[in-house]
Amino acid sequence: MIRHLGRYREITGVLVKYGLGAVVDGIVPPSVRFGLWKRERADGTVPVYRRVRLALEELGPAFIKFGQILSTRRELLPQPLAEELTRLTDEVAPLPFETVRPVIEECCGPIEEAFASFDETPVAAASLAQVHRAVLKDGTEVAVKVQRPGIRKVIEEDLEILAALARRIERRYPDLAVYNPVGLVQEFALQIRRELDFVQEGKHAEVLAHNLKAFPRVVIPRIYWECSGPRLLTMTYIEGVRVDDLEGIRAYGVRPEEVADLLLTSYLKQVFEDGFFHADPHTGNLLVTRDGSLAFVDFGTVGVLRPERRDAFIRLMSGVVDEDVESIVAAYHDLGIVPGDEVLEAFKDEIYTTLRQFRTYELGQVDFGEVMEQIPDTLQRYRLTVPLTMMQVVKVLLFLTTICRDLDPGFNFPEQAGPRIAEIRRRQIFSPECFAEILRSAEGRLGDLLDLPQTANATLKKVAAGDVKFYIESPDMLALGASIRYAAKLLLIGMVAAGFMMGSSLVMLSTDRPVEAGLCGVVSSVTFLGYLVAVVIGVVAVYAVLVRRG
Repeated sequence: MIRHLGRYREITGVLVKYGLGAVVDGIVPPSVRFGLWKRERADGTVPVYRRVRLALEELGPAFIKFGQILSTRRELLPQPLAEELTRLTDEVAPLPFETVRPVIEECCGPIEEAFASFDETPVAAASLAQVHRAVLKDGTEVAVKVQRPGIRKVIEEDLEILAALARRIERRYPDLAVYNPVGLVQEFALQIRRELDFVQEGKHAEVLAHNLKAFPRVVIPRIYWECSGPRLLTMTYIEGVRVDDLEGIRAYGVRPEEVADLLLTSYLKQVFEDGFFHADPHTGNLLVTRDGSLAFVDFGTVGVLRPERRDAFIRLMSGVVDEDVESIVAAYHDLGIVPGDEVLEAFKDEIYTTLRQFRTYELGQVDFGEVMEQIPDTLQRYRLTVPLTMMQVVKVLLFLTTICRDLDPGFNFPEQAGPRIAEIRRRQIFSPECFAEILRSAEGRLGDLLDLPQTANATLKKVAAGDVKFYIESPDMLALGASIRYAAKLLLIGMVAAGFMMGSSLVMLSTDRPVEAGLCGVVSSVTFLGYLVAVVIGVVAVYAVLVRRG
């Protein structure tokens, strides 16, 4: 902590400034917060969750990114706080061009030799990087994403502080350990380090471009590796309007309903067919071009779903649409979300109530978007944590239902997504990969069956030789054994006390001289001490019995 004392005090000062003293008092050591309580505090009339967002924005990129990731973990946070965190923005003043020039030239040499022209004024600036327009020597217009110098060092320092604070939270507030603060920070650290590696981001873009090549109207920018590196990414410049700009879309002569359909189908393929998807879906990262194409930008955050997880999600969505509680619970189980037996029935009741509450009787269907919004709240009430990828999928589905309704007022998720998901499922079932998996599984089961006689023979030999031991564990038997052991201990204590009592009595009766008389007096004193010890042991034993019964 001493290494980062200055940064600790800076963080503490910002939290106090925004009236978050209770947070400071709970997790920041006293040596850090000394003398900071007198600083000016934010207006108490500003809602507390808004003050949390403002504090995170002032604390810089690591805390902003952490807040943005937390906003996807809606099962961990109160809904108003999660919604406030979704408004986090990391737009900052751009750095002077001469400050970022060394980063550019470190990767691709002198700017004048690598580019035909380079606009020194950035078109966008964020906490991690800023973007400039440029033209390659062959006339291709590109966007050059430049990482801010020194940002990695700042991020690493804040990651160490966040990890220390998470450990302190778990020690100070054991009830919060179920939310795994340390694990959350580790998960976040892994993600933000990936975002700082622009080579990784470029590879993400190429994987998505390959997976979506069957969609001619989906655009993924091409990466120019000769002008790219760990801190610099050069890609095709895409000009268009944001996906939520309905007037701009119509001005291009494009129907918003077509954009909604393209957005839905492209995301369904990414999530449920490929298991590799653009996991930062907000309106600034999706553009509509003049010819009506849908362009994805910013590939720092992607989600990866294993085949069995994809299948579980499909069954979860089908369960919601069909109002099948048992299917939903089974899908949750396969996703690693397992409520305890003591709350399982209450959990099922709440799912059923939610399905009925958001049923649209005019259409005879459940409002899928409303139910998906309720999932995090239900999980939070039962203190169930889930994999990050699940919440990334939930975030994507919520975004789809919201933005597609804005683009197409008649949009109905079950009607339009259901048949496509079913088709994806059919292709998966009858795919060569699925048949290969069935064949591998059958081979494994056949091998186990062929090994069965040999295994049974070996087991019987061990039984005959007396090498097999059976252990029976029953709560009632364990309790009986404990009671017997306890009674034996009390019996031993009683016998010791009786021995003291009887021995002392015999010695006392055999001594017919006064207590004061020499050696006999000493012996009598010792026997009196024996009586006292016996009484004390007896009292303790009786107390122990009474306390155990109570």
